[in-house]
Amino acid sequence: MRTLRRLEITGATLLGSAAADPGAIGRPRRVQAHALGVWLISGLLLLSGCATPVGVNRLEPREAYRELTASVLSSANLSAPTLQIINRNGLAETYRKDTAAAIATLHQGLLAAREADRLFALAELSFLHATTSGDRRYFLSAAIYAHAFLFPADPSLDPAALDPRLRTAGDIYNQGLSRGFTDPADGRVVFQGGSHPLPFGRLDLRVDPEEFRWGSYRLVRLVDATQLQVRGLRNRYRWHGLGAPLVAELESLPDAEELAYARVPPALRVAATAFLHLENVAARLASGQLTGRLALYTTQESTRVDVGGRRVPLEYGLSAALANTLEGSRAYRLELRGLLSGDLKLMKETARFKDNVFLMEPYRPGRIPVVLVHGTASSPARWAELLNELLNDPDLWGRYQFWLFTYNTGNPILYSGGLLTAGLRQVVQDLDPDGRDPALRRMVVIGHSQGGLLTKLTAIRSGDRLWDNAFRVPLDGLDVGPETRELLRRSMFYEPLPFVRRVVFIATPHQGSYVSGGWIGRLTSRLIALPQNLVSPLTGILQRSPEALVQRSMKDLPRSTDNMDPLHPFIRAFAPIPIASGVAAHSIIAVDNLEDPREEWEDGVVAYSSAHLEGVASELIVASDHSCQATPQAIEEVRRILREHLREP
Repeated sequence: MRTLRRLEITGATLLGSAAADPGAIGRPRRVQAHALGVWLISGLLLLSGCATPVGVNRLEPREAYRELTASVLSSANLSAPTLQIINRNGLAETYRKDTAAAIATLHQGLLAAREADRLFALAELSFLHATTSGDRRYFLSAAIYAHAFLFPADPSLDPAALDPRLRTAGDIYNQGLSRGFTDPADGRVVFQGGSHPLPFGRLDLRVDPEEFRWGSYRLVRLVDATQLQVRGLRNRYRWHGLGAPLVAELESLPDAEELAYARVPPALRVAATAFLHLENVAARLASGQLTGRLALYTTQESTRVDVGGRRVPLEYGLSAALANTLEGSRAYRLELRGLLSGDLKLMKETARFKDNVFLMEPYRPGRIPVVLVHGTASSPARWAELLNELLNDPDLWGRYQFWLFTYNTGNPILYSGGLLTAGLRQVVQDLDPDGRDPALRRMVVIGHSQGGLLTKLTAIRSGDRLWDNAFRVPLDGLDVGPETRELLRRSMFYEPLPFVRRVVFIATPHQGSYVSGGWIGRLTSRLIALPQNLVSPLTGILQRSPEALVQRSMKDLPRSTDNMDPLHPFIRAFAPIPIASGVAAHSIIAVDNLEDPREEWEDGVVAYSSAHLEGVASELIVASDHSCQATPQAIEEVRRILREHLREP
């Protein structure tokens, strides 16, 4: 009865409406009756369960989230806030037919309202139109609208902290800036000063060439970091913030040698960020005449920027820069050749790299050096995973600086160790001759495999035992020139480097490798050629004083693979030498099958009994083969050690 009553009321209302309609006067009653019948049938259908004109449908959770987070950055769909502005202004049809016209209409309305909602919509619409049309002017205008939305003239009107449009607007600003200056011919980002056309006016941009200077280098051939797909690294890190994240190549500046940059290799790719500083944006949107200044930052200069009295983080892509450095790197190609040829030049032939110590960033006082020493038939490129993790660690950032040592891994271990220790002494002396930087005196040295043996040489007092193992007369009793004497002194006599405070051994054969002692090691040794600057002086000693050397011919001179034979005199003399007091030591040891009995543990190259070192501050067993330096467990242990190092006075 209640349903029938509602139908009667509805029918009466409809009849009343028709009777009140002046246009209904004079209509035949059968037409009115027909209309009433249609409405009655429609009402019955609605009551029978058909969907109402307005209602809801249930969405799957993922579909619901996609709808909530949709934007032009990830699809061709506008975000809900932008669609709301389009619909509120009656521009839905205009937008479908002519997006540029819809943007122009919204911009004109902005001149009166200057509302934040409209600014965000203009930013997103402009970015979409630039993407679909290829008109780069709209990328720049998208960045400008986004800037105005993010930084209103009145700070009290800043978007709320949890407003989802904040991150979208930031990304539109970042990508709009880089893509607005991207050369479509080669994909590089080229910032040029002058007057740049906009859909609603012009941007007068100042670009100071000094912005592209980076110490002894110029930043050139910029590419958008977001457009680079990183491969070969487990994690791609992004420093969230504002600014167009870029990767830059280096071009040496003539007669501009700066000490802090002297050991940064030209092959390095640098993470940079471009930021467009705009002046009085809100007011100048009305006139269409905007002025701005382009600034180029690197992480060495700043990680934050001031915008209208607000301190905001800059966006960087360090993972992309690291991966781009290693793309096509000759380091991988030189690994085997560096084992077999002692004379192979691993670094560019300049005085600053003669000792093969180089820095991943310019020297900054107050940052503790972490020196990475790779293993046999390897290169610094094998530290990529560890560097990617540690360079992007906010707790370590700004506290450490990463140095790398590379060497011809077939050369005798003591020869390479002499290069390492002498090189580190020289770098510290060059960078801080007056000893004013205490951070340089808290160095951490980390070595993998053979690199661990070289690392140990930075932290021991050898006395005469290494010399007596190879020579029958004292150094002063040899008839050699000053260069040969210095070569022998640095290679055979070791004192703890006074600035090394901690060492980390990763899969290190402290008592030799069973592979080096087997047929593989013996065969490899026959293929290794020694460097001439070692062979020549030793040949002279053999000719003048054959009784001075334990070896009676040059063919008996050991290679690194010989040195790591568990029965070789070198390793047997070297293994018992303890780490000097005052130097903390840590071991990370790989075991490829933890289910084996402990006495059978090994990693395919080194037995656990050889890698184990008594008296270390910590020892971590990693389930891995010998190349464990890139495993998450080893990297996390290094991270832990470095954090522990910071806590010590």
